[in-house]
Amino acid sequence: MPRYRPLRSRKFASSRRRFLEGSLTVATVLPAMNRMSFAQGGQVNVYNWDTYIGETTVEDFTEATGTDVRYDLFASNDELFAKLREGNPGYDVIFPSNDFVERLVAAERLLPLDHGMIPNMSNLDAAFTDPEFDPGRTYSVPYFWGTIGVGYRKSATEGQEPKAWADLFGSDQYSGRMSLLNDSDVIEVALKYLGLSLNSSDPAEIDAAADVLIKAKPHIKAFAPDTGQDLLIAGEVDVCMEWNGDILQVMTEDDDLAYVVPEEGSILWEDTMCIPSGGPNPEAAHAFINYILEAEVHGQIAAEIKYPCPNAAALDFIPEEDRNNPSIYPSKETLERCEVAVYDQAKDDLKEKALTRVLAA
Repeated sequence: MPRYRPLRSRKFASSRRRFLEGSLTVATVLPAMNRMSFAQGGQVNVYNWDTYIGETTVEDFTEATGTDVRYDLFASNDELFAKLREGNPGYDVIFPSNDFVERLVAAERLLPLDHGMIPNMSNLDAAFTDPEFDPGRTYSVPYFWGTIGVGYRKSATEGQEPKAWADLFGSDQYSGRMSLLNDSDVIEVALKYLGLSLNSSDPAEIDAAADVLIKAKPHIKAFAPDTGQDLLIAGEVDVCMEWNGDILQVMTEDDDLAYVVPEEGSILWEDTMCIPSGGPNPEAAHAFINYILEAEVHGQIAAEIKYPCPNAAALDFIPEEDRNNPSIYPSKETLERCEVAVYDQAKDDLKEKALTRVLAA
C-alpha cells in the first residue's frame, strides 16, 4: 500500500515505464476468450497511477469490447481523494489504496459493486476475498499488493547488507548514501523499528518515531518522492526505502541491485479497483474490472510491472522466476511481521504533522 504517496507516492515512478522486453501481449491470448461476452461500446473513464498497467492492456480491452478508454493519471492517493471529494468529475474506475478505500466509503464516494457483473472475481486468491478494510469486497477488487522495504546495491554494501530498519535508523554505516520516502510511510516504518504498531495513534509513540528520523537525518541524503529507485540505479545512493515493485523493476536493468523486507517488519499494502459514485458508465466500469481479472490479462500486467498479483488463476501467466522470488512474493514468516495500514483520520493527521517536523528539522 501503497498510503499518502506524494507520490506512492506510487507512481511518479519512471520505473513503471520500464517494461520487460519480449512479454506476451494480451492480444496473443484473446482468441481463447469469448469476445462477444464483453460487448459494451461507449467509453469507460479510468483514473490510475502512472505506468501501472500493461503496455497494451488498454488497447486490448478496446479491441475485445468495442469500448473506448479515457485513461487519466494521478500521482497520489491524496490527489485522487481531492478530485472526488466534492463530486465525481467523470470517472468510472479508480485505483485507490486500501486505507483510501475506507476514506472514500466514509465520504460516500464509492458505489457498491455488482459481483454478478464481475464473474472473474472467482479467480482471486481466497486470502484477498474478505479484507478488514472492505469486508466481503463490497466496494473494491484487489489489483496488486506488496511491501515497502529496502533496495540496495550489493557491491557497495557487501558484508554490510541492510537487513533491518535499525541498519538505516540506528547506524551511520550508510551515512550520506541512503534515501527515505518523503511521506508519512516513513513515520510508520520508524514505528516498526521501535517495535510498535504502524497503526499506533498514541501521540507520544508517533513523536518518538519522528525523533528517530530526526536523529538519523544527518545521515540521510534525500527524502525522495517515490524516486528512490532512480537514485539507486543512478548510483546517487546505495540504500533506499522504496516500494517493492519499483525496486524489482530496476533490478531487471541492474543485477547489482537487491531488495529486502527488514527484520522488524514493514508496511503491507494493497491497491484496488473501485467504481466511484456518479460515474457516467458503471456498466462499462464493471466490464473493465472483470477484464483486468482475466487470468491472462492480470498475469501479463504482473509480469511487466513486477508487483505481486492477488489473482490465483493469473499465476500460470507469470514467469516462474517471479513467482519464486521472495522479493516479489515474500514468505509467510515475513508477511506475518508486516501490517496493513488502517484508516483513522486523527492518527493520519498526527503522522502528517510528525513528517512535517522531520522535514523541517
